[in-house]
Amino acid sequence: MSKKVLGRGLGAFFPDYEDESSKKGTEPEKTKTAIPIDPSERVNVVLNIPVDHIRPNPHQPRSDFNEEALEQLSASIERHGLIQPVTVRYLGQKRFELVSGERRLRATKLAGIPEIPAYIREVNDDEIIAFALIENIQREELNPLEIALGYQRLIDECAYTQSEVAERVGKNRSTVTNTLRLLQLPDFIQASLRDESISGGHARALINLKNENDQRKLLKKITSKSLSVRQTEELVRSYEKKSEQNRTKSPIVKTNPFLDDVSKRLRSKLSTKVNIKQKGKGGEIRIEYYSDDDLERLIQFFDEMD
Repeated sequence: MSKKVLGRGLGAFFPDYEDESSKKGTEPEKTKTAIPIDPSERVNVVLNIPVDHIRPNPHQPRSDFNEEALEQLSASIERHGLIQPVTVRYLGQKRFELVSGERRLRATKLAGIPEIPAYIREVNDDEIIAFALIENIQREELNPLEIALGYQRLIDECAYTQSEVAERVGKNRSTVTNTLRLLQLPDFIQASLRDESISGGHARALINLKNENDQRKLLKKITSKSLSVRQTEELVRSYEKKSEQNRTKSPIVKTNPFLDDVSKRLRSKLSTKVNIKQKGKGGEIRIEYYSDDDLERLIQFFDEMD
């Protein structure tokens, strides 16, 4: 049976942990506990942890955080406290790693609150991606593209099959497959998914259009006329019919399979258009962005790779 302990200091479960509130004079003291706790039981508990001792989850599936919503959450936490603890794992050396709850952690820091209630659980490197993704999906905090990227990371980094991903996140295999198809969309459609101009249903309908110009035209109609998913599907069928009628043979352009594969992988990781052009023995990589926020997202991605 899991244990939940509220209002206990860290020293109760981590005897080597220095309790800042117990300092006297200039010499720090270690918190002692009258109840010896076995190291194997230092999980499945809720304790107050200094926010500065928690490092972000490097596998965080959520990439966009609405600043206004974050400020509202921060004000709520400052006034009423945090209702749902974040989830962390203990790394040793008085440090923890966030498993889920980055919005809550950011909002708590923004409010200037030094400690945050955290549920400590035992999680290995493979499981931490799944836990973060599942927690966000259950709270409906991810947009469809972030979910698709999360699924792909489970496949790439944890060697899961699509069936195993479906089992982990409690979805049908077909749902996972259709969600992963969103990663095949052009960058401008993915950008609309990120800023929630369109829904996942709109995006899945647009996948069926092979002509990128048709996709652009229909995307513009969706956003300007607030088309429903059903209306979008009907328009896609009409575009496909027209395209079939007007289809002409075009010259076959030879491509480099290796560069095509690298471009696809970079596009999946960066969630934007990536072009690789070969020049002699070298070449150039072109990464596109579509707004200042999009550029900041890419910069943050590369910073986290250091």
